[in-house]
Amino acid sequence: MNLNLTNKVILITGGAKGIGAGITRAFAEEGAVACILGRNAKEADEIIAEQAIKGTRVESYSIEMTDEATIQKAIEEIMAAHGHIDAVINNAGGNDAIGLRHGTNDFRQSLEKNIVSCFALVHHALDPLIASRGVIINIGSKCSVTGQGGTSGYAASKGAMNALTREWALDLAKYGIRVNCVIPAEVITPLYDRWLAQAPDPAMAREQLNQTIPFERRTTTVAEIADSVVFLTSPKSSHTTGQLIFVDGGYVHLDRACTHSTTHLKAS
Repeated sequence: MNLNLTNKVILITGGAKGIGAGITRAFAEEGAVACILGRNAKEADEIIAEQAIKGTRVESYSIEMTDEATIQKAIEEIMAAHGHIDAVINNAGGNDAIGLRHGTNDFRQSLEKNIVSCFALVHHALDPLIASRGVIINIGSKCSVTGQGGTSGYAASKGAMNALTREWALDLAKYGIRVNCVIPAEVITPLYDRWLAQAPDPAMAREQLNQTIPFERRTTTVAEIADSVVFLTSPKSSHTTGQLIFVDGGYVHLDRACTHSTTHLKAS
């Protein structure tokens, strides 16, 4: 399927690793200009080199998401280079485990990193997005609706992201801008792999994790998240806005009984 994304300029925060790297690759392979916004130039350069071999276009812009001046500068550079911005993918952030035992300053810093930075980027990219009738995709988290424990800052940020998805969708509809949120649950990234490796029995820990996911008893792949993001950005999803879309194998919404190890929902 041609998703009509050729030459579209797509900004992906945190686009050099984990889910973000998968999103970057997926856009590049659709013919878009995938612009990585982040602070790790080395990781970005590796993706640029990898994609150059395939003849696809990936660019890197060095920013610190909590430094608004660097965000503004990156937007100016991208506009100078391309003259348009067609989509913003708010992917950067991290589960920093800032809980109730932490101080309020730690909580504020978590919000700055995980949600205020998203507002700042959209604020500075707004005029280009209006000009292009662009798209905003937020990358959320299951803990925005389930809770997780011990991560007040991240959970509050992702809950706010859900609310901003619908607020922005309404606010920007008059400009033809669509806004949606893709919400993963359990996705195996290099960071998650390192966490599983610390378990006393990594293989058992992985199997226990698989058993919590009703559909096919497996974690969601990075590619499945990326493909959903790319489709929602494309004109093929032209009347979808304000949606919280869970790409999670049924983790969040199917009955908890489905996660019991004796219950099987495997495809026949």
